[in-house]
Amino acid sequence: MLDRALRDASPEEVIATALRAVGRDRLALVSSFGTESAALLKVMADVDPAIPVIFLDTGWLFAETLAYRDSLIAVLGLRDVRSVKPSQAAVDATDPDRDLWFSDPDACCRIRKVEPLARALQPFDAWINGRKRFQGGARGAIAVVEDDGIRLKFNPFANVSRERVAAIYTEANLPPHPLAASGYLSVGCMPCTSRSAPGEDARAGRWRGRAKTECGIHTTSLSPLAGRGSG
Repeated sequence: MLDRALRDASPEEVIATALRAVGRDRLALVSSFGTESAALLKVMADVDPAIPVIFLDTGWLFAETLAYRDSLIAVLGLRDVRSVKPSQAAVDATDPDRDLWFSDPDACCRIRKVEPLARALQPFDAWINGRKRFQGGARGAIAVVEDDGIRLKFNPFANVSRERVAAIYTEANLPPHPLAASGYLSVGCMPCTSRSAPGEDARAGRWRGRAKTECGIHTTSLSPLAGRGSG
């Protein structure tokens, strides 16, 4: 079993194994280009900078995140970053007034993240993401390799420490996310992201005041049928 074999492997080894297992054309990395994303993207680029990278452009992202994406593409020499947007038909039908994030954030995440990612992942047999156990909550016990139903899901940073992530930034002289210095320790969509207070969990600023802690891409089936729905 891959998870058992990679349980103590380095992020580089995990990504290299994923690449050998399915091939570049069938492997994708999904990145938010958030506050910790550059570390995973740097490791991936060292293994193969041409691995496809999927970026969900939800329509609610900070301008700083979009600029950061473009900056990291240049700095790391990423060769295949695919910005994926939600179906305009789904947005028009479900969120015509752009207030769904307030009335039903799960539905907002579904049309802006879950469904677009399900469509984007259809050509792939495996995907890589940047979740880490130290982020807590539902992420506290994630495996290095998961069976995502119809494809493999690799979590190269699952057992990496916060200190190691910071060290990768320092060693590679990676630029920080522009909002990190302002107290945004985890950055998602503008309406559902706030600053974290000193001592708070890094993801405390996401969906503040709600029981919601995940957007759904890691807790919802990403089968082809999930991606059709409303377009």
